[in-house]
Amino acid sequence: MKYLTLIWAALLRSKTRTVLTLMSVLAAFLLFGLLDSVRVAFNSGGSETNTNRLVVSSKLSITQMLPYSLLSRIESTPGVQETVYAAWFGGIYQDQKNFFPNFSVGPGYLDMYPEYVIDPAQVKAWNADRTGAIVGESLANKFGWKIGDTIPLQATIFPQRDGSNNWPLVLRGTFRLEDSKRKGEENQLIFHWKHFDEANLYVNGQVGWYIVKLDSMEQATGVAQAIDALSQNSSHETKTQTEQAFNQSFAKQFADVGLIVTGIMSAVFFTLLLLTGNTMAQTVRERIPELAVLKTLGFTNRAVLVLVLAESVLLILLGGVLGMLIANMIIPAFSSASGGIVALSSIPTQTWALGLALMTGIGLITGASPAMRAKRLNIVDALAGR
Repeated sequence: MKYLTLIWAALLRSKTRTVLTLMSVLAAFLLFGLLDSVRVAFNSGGSETNTNRLVVSSKLSITQMLPYSLLSRIESTPGVQETVYAAWFGGIYQDQKNFFPNFSVGPGYLDMYPEYVIDPAQVKAWNADRTGAIVGESLANKFGWKIGDTIPLQATIFPQRDGSNNWPLVLRGTFRLEDSKRKGEENQLIFHWKHFDEANLYVNGQVGWYIVKLDSMEQATGVAQAIDALSQNSSHETKTQTEQAFNQSFAKQFADVGLIVTGIMSAVFFTLLLLTGNTMAQTVRERIPELAVLKTLGFTNRAVLVLVLAESVLLILLGGVLGMLIANMIIPAFSSASGGIVALSSIPTQTWALGLALMTGIGLITGASPAMRAKRLNIVDALAGR
């Protein structure tokens, strides 16, 4: 920019005030970078999923279970290549803080997910053990589990028929994912649905959801409608959707992350507007004689207005970009500490785009009033001290 040196000099006129304002902006956009990345991760289902798979769940709620008898009818639907089922268990390991996703699955579940790399011998051992379990490598490493160890899960929803909450499972295998963006999926445990169905006290002959593999994704809409028609007007109507949409619905059962992030950031940015607006107003008020001199030297009203607006935008951009760069460095550790709930290696592109737009918008809003005052400044009155 032609007058960048002039704008920079204006920012450094009061170094302490500029640094404090920069720190406030930095803190706001550091928080924004972290929170909005979480929102994007939840809204994208946490990771990329296979586009040839659909999930059939209850139309009422994903916590509402479906009859096992639907399996054969779904399998016979034209366009369906393969169908498996699963049911949420929700057990905990030793303590509530050790919670991780765990659910029971039907035969062929691992075949439905070829991206889960596992030793075939371990799969064979798991299939042969009624109480066997398979976990992701990240989860096994976290708790130091080894093949053959007993994992004493504690039921929070489904006690055993004898009234006990103890569900001891034997670790028979571990899987890994090569895709670094999906490493969060390694923080889960699966065990046999048949064992769950026979041993639990409350629900029998029911599953949580069905996973359907299609012959072609081009058939997805037609297949989804055909599957949902199977239980139309029944007590267990279904909703068939993509894996990504299902993961979003599942995440929202815990909390509406988008609403939470919006609420927090609205309060933060409102405070930031007041702070930076006051800073810019004070800065321009102190420089009225200097601005009058600029007009005396030939700067037009429009040029003075642009200078003040550019100063405001540059101040916000400097603090905002620094804040998001720091957030970008924190994201991997934040993701790792989430136990697989957030699977991100960096701030998503759409968060960067939204952040830059917010920085520019806040800069223009906070600089608008001081810039208009500078534009309307009368040279004689300003130099006379009026």
